[in-house]
Amino acid sequence: MEQKNSNYGLGMGVFGAVFFIFGFATTFIVTMTAPVKAIFGLPEWGAQLLSSAFFITYPILSIPSGKLVARIGYKWTVILGLLLMGIGSLIFWPAAKIPSFPMFLIATFILAAGVVFLQVAANPYVTALGPESSASSRLNLTQALNSIATMIAPWIISVAIFRGLSETMMSAKEYGFAAAERVPFPFITMAIVVIAVAVILFAIKLPVLVSEKKEGAKKSVWSYPHVILGAFAIFAYVGAEVGNAGLIVNYLKNSGGIDPEVASTYAAIYWGGAMIGRFFGAIMFSDMKSKAKKYGMVVLVLGLALVSGAFVTAKGYTFDTWNFNAGLTFMIVALVNFVIMQIGSGKAARTLGVFALVAASLALITTFTTGEVALWTIISIGLFNSIMFPNIFSLAVKDLDGEEMASASGIINSLVVGGAVIPPLMGAIADSVGYTWAFVVPAICYIYIFFYAVKGHAIRTA
Repeated sequence: MEQKNSNYGLGMGVFGAVFFIFGFATTFIVTMTAPVKAIFGLPEWGAQLLSSAFFITYPILSIPSGKLVARIGYKWTVILGLLLMGIGSLIFWPAAKIPSFPMFLIATFILAAGVVFLQVAANPYVTALGPESSASSRLNLTQALNSIATMIAPWIISVAIFRGLSETMMSAKEYGFAAAERVPFPFITMAIVVIAVAVILFAIKLPVLVSEKKEGAKKSVWSYPHVILGAFAIFAYVGAEVGNAGLIVNYLKNSGGIDPEVASTYAAIYWGGAMIGRFFGAIMFSDMKSKAKKYGMVVLVLGLALVSGAFVTAKGYTFDTWNFNAGLTFMIVALVNFVIMQIGSGKAARTLGVFALVAASLALITTFTTGEVALWTIISIGLFNSIMFPNIFSLAVKDLDGEEMASASGIINSLVVGGAVIPPLMGAIADSVGYTWAFVVPAICYIYIFFYAVKGHAIRTA
């Protein structure tokens, strides 16, 4: 692909904002499973249906969204997605006021439809906006912006919904209604923001991408095994990431006796790990030649890990309440993550394979341990999730032309439905045999991703 105009920075800036928006929305909904469980008195598998309502939109709408991108372009697809997100967000207001769990599910589905439109348009646009050699770096950078939002969302739930509520001071019904009363404000705020961004996007001109057509007969994207196997890797990755995140708050509450407000802040660190790891990925997969500059940026990212970990786990609103013990631990784990990343030598497939093995190991350690060890092993998985989506996606669309890439993006994003399938499965296991055993499921998912990194991405012909 070639750029029709040179305004590369504008394209990256706008789509960086888009990644931030759909990252926030996705994580906010996933973390909402904990207050929804309290509001409606649901079993764990029932609360995880909120994640299912979100991620079921992907198999329904991803392939049509890919065709829509080809017909109306990236910009208009994104604007439509933002408007759908705004509508869905506003429906949460009456859903919480009634309160009505079916209406929660409807609002989630509509909001998620908008997110699908954004994601199907955003990933191939960023991949194609520059050289193929640095596609993983660009996706890691925009996914890092996505992850800043995913770290903020659980913290907002902790502050806006759980802070000041105590299950020991009121009945379960009173606690649920009190939580429901606090739900509308963050969703109304989200609606205002996404509609404003849609208006701004309408008013500006984005770089237009045109395809370089391949010579010879066209093949269906379905005939490329590396695309289809990559789609299943996305299924495994999203299912594992969302399943872990959806259970963290109630796992820490039931297995560690941690208050939901505090547990939500640790869920924020889990998502913050994806942010830190993706910043590392953007640095290591870039074309940057200066080692001094690279490692200087790594030090800044480690500082971000310290500060963000201390901030989101703070016990109040002032600096003296920041939890620097949690921040320091998070920074040390981030440093270990960066050291392990060096085994990948800046190669997308190798790094993906190493991270998948580590994530599987951490999930299994969570299953067979308790206390502080289990707390930090489940949270640390976020760091090793970090580069998985951008690396899987870039490997799955490698060597495709523009038309093929739009179709492949639709297929790949349709398998994000893993986020609808895996969390209820983990919830059912948690209900029947305990929370710790639920983490065997993501371990299996990470083992499949290891296969894709080592073998699956290299299978180029059917």
